[in-house]
Amino acid sequence: MFLAVKNAIDTGTLDARFAHVFCNREQGDDLATDSFFDLVHDTGAPLVTLSSVRFRRDHGGERSRPETPLPEWREDYDREVARLVDPHGASVGVLAGYMLIFTPPFVSTHPLLNLHPALPAGPAGTWREVIRHLIRTRADESGAMIHLAIPEVDAGPVAAFVRYPIRGGEYDALWHDLGDPHALDDPALEASPLFARIREAQMGYEAPLLVSALQAFADGRMRAAGGRILDAAGNDAPPLDLTADVEARRARGE
Repeated sequence: MFLAVKNAIDTGTLDARFAHVFCNREQGDDLATDSFFDLVHDTGAPLVTLSSVRFRRDHGGERSRPETPLPEWREDYDREVARLVDPHGASVGVLAGYMLIFTPPFVSTHPLLNLHPALPAGPAGTWREVIRHLIRTRADESGAMIHLAIPEVDAGPVAAFVRYPIRGGEYDALWHDLGDPHALDDPALEASPLFARIREAQMGYEAPLLVSALQAFADGRMRAAGGRILDAAGNDAPPLDLTADVEARRARGE
């Protein structure tokens, strides 16, 4: 997604710039992250890093656990993140591959967009859970959406979405070959060609949706303020259907 945004900026199809890039890993923590840092350096964008693992260990903190309140060190960590990134400024941020949950004080003061691989009324959960739900409910379509991060996880207002079919063409044969999805357990369902094809579609739409959504922010069609998504007149904005724009970007190979 970083490269998709960079390429759109470079080719002039996205009127934006990287104010900064933040990562909760540091140089030397992971080879894949180090390669990403090289990409960031090539753009000239400021790179800000702060190892969350090292911070936790230095402060004697416990690991975060699902379905439990975030440990105290997490607010201390986010305060330090804010101190590091705020001088660089940003009108809106994007959570891309960021696996920590930001604390309420941070998301209340920093507009952050998050990507979810389903339509606004679609299933919640991880991308695997979403695809399993789509197959078991024999859905006709799916999509992806961009929503604003708020203190309640995955509950922020939707800014934009794209929709695409998972029926017709090559899909029909895959649905036929699958048989009864309720007769398959999760591992068998995830090993099916239909599951793989829907995942391929998910991944193919996410980056162009992000670029199109960022352009909608850049040209003033919507903005984030006070935990809300507003339109150009300052009213609560309904989710913006960017399907046509996303399909056009895909057709151009963006």
